[in-house]
Amino acid sequence: MSRWGRKNVKKTPEVIRTVTEGLKSLYRKKLLPIEEYYGFHDFHSPSLEDADFDNKPMVLVVGQYSTGKTTFIKYLLEQDVPGSRVGPEPTTDSFTAIMHGEVEGLIPGNALIVDPNKPFRKLNPFGNTFLNRFQCAQLPNQVLESISVIDTPGILSGAKQKVSRGYDFPAVLRWFAERVDRIILLFDAHKLEISDEFSEAIGALRGNEDKLRVVLNKADMVGTQQLMRVYGALMWSLGKVFGTPEVLRVYIGSFWSEPLMVPDNRKLFELEEEDLFADIQNLPRNAALRKLNDLVKRARLVRVHAHIISYLKQEMPSVFRKDNKKKNLIYQLPVIFSKIQLQHHISPGDFPECAKMQELLAGHDFTKFKSLKPNMMAMLDELLSTDIAKLMPLLRQEELEAGVQPGVQGGAFLGTRAGPFVEGDPFGEKVEENGEDGEAEEDWIVTKDKPKYDEIFYNLAPSEGKLSGTKAKDWMVSTRLPNSVLGRIWKLSDVDRDGMLDDEEFALASHLIEVKLEGHGLPPELPARLVPPSKRRQKGSDA
Repeated sequence: MSRWGRKNVKKTPEVIRTVTEGLKSLYRKKLLPIEEYYGFHDFHSPSLEDADFDNKPMVLVVGQYSTGKTTFIKYLLEQDVPGSRVGPEPTTDSFTAIMHGEVEGLIPGNALIVDPNKPFRKLNPFGNTFLNRFQCAQLPNQVLESISVIDTPGILSGAKQKVSRGYDFPAVLRWFAERVDRIILLFDAHKLEISDEFSEAIGALRGNEDKLRVVLNKADMVGTQQLMRVYGALMWSLGKVFGTPEVLRVYIGSFWSEPLMVPDNRKLFELEEEDLFADIQNLPRNAALRKLNDLVKRARLVRVHAHIISYLKQEMPSVFRKDNKKKNLIYQLPVIFSKIQLQHHISPGDFPECAKMQELLAGHDFTKFKSLKPNMMAMLDELLSTDIAKLMPLLRQEELEAGVQPGVQGGAFLGTRAGPFVEGDPFGEKVEENGEDGEAEEDWIVTKDKPKYDEIFYNLAPSEGKLSGTKAKDWMVSTRLPNSVLGRIWKLSDVDRDGMLDDEEFALASHLIEVKLEGHGLPPELPARLVPPSKRRQKGSDA
């Protein structure tokens, strides 16, 4: 009776509601046991935790010192990062994870790696020297609600490349590259040489070319003819370092909030910035697809690793001449790779770097390696051929739902969709004004300079007391400020959201431009003291 009872008992299938849940379940039940059995973590990346699946998309910013990495991040966030400093010398000496937090503050590396909610616990093996150079900067910022940014130390050039950092810098870069969603590789238009350390760093990014975006920064410091030569030299250098015939996409621009020094290529910079920002803005929508892609890539490497380990185990003698055989097998590893490729029909692209594998194998006892287990390999094949495929409908559903979401918002992304600075739309999107309680009357801070601004306003020939978006844009662009900054100024100044500027709104825009040219930041929202007097009365009547 009990036997028949057992036969009729059916196991309740696990209900997977999101792609991330499905990936976590597949990893824990099918992939992780194989990784542990064949010692995958000793040769490749450490095991994944829930935080690796649950964390927000991350952007890794890499480049030589003084290429504008920290300034690029500040430009993106429109906010200073706690603990950051900008200068022509190597100023960033730490890996800094810039994440969202309700209160500004810094978390040191040793405290960071014990937090189970942060995806950094597996950085512990890099040791104290690295952890003393690792920190998390938390700040309330709208951009960081959708993504996190990793700032890296400036890569050294010239004679300085011989100075040791005290930790394996390329290995740390490789660890981050495997886990982030986008890698921004910055070059300076005046500094195209690729030092030994920079070459090693780029080598550490190999295998993650799909995440890589190259940015030629500070391009406003050279004229058009010189920029063409710089671009050509950069493409030649990149082709040599990456060793592939495919040409990487290079974004050209000047990613900071200061006026362009040579404005000849302004239109080009605007289009390039728009493309790069659109790519970053879409990261939250594509996060699940990236995690799925990375897990498949990892599973394929695990399969290859299992075959390599079991082959070496099989070839080892049971008693004598073990050391000699081990040396011989390590020397013949390229031949062994070829044999495994042919025998198991595995693509050469799935194999790890041979030289690195040879170096790692030298420190292991081959007699302790495990033999191939057919049931484990069948489970891995099922994961790659069937289980991942079952998640695809759920992935498409999530993509459709994410398609209506706005993506990354705030910071420099506000200015990319504001007023006449939207390509093809001279007036921008009209936004409904939220009614608020009337504020107490304050002196308007712009009043003292309004006669000066009125003269410019009436020289631009307003129609019925207002300047169209096109006329206002032509004047604002003459200040040489980047379009993303001018877009934010427009958004703040067009108080009534009618796509035009009256004399008070124009005076406000002029005031904000002067504030920006003096090196100050822009407020995220218009403070009461800057609201034009007539608009205050209008708000009061609306309320």
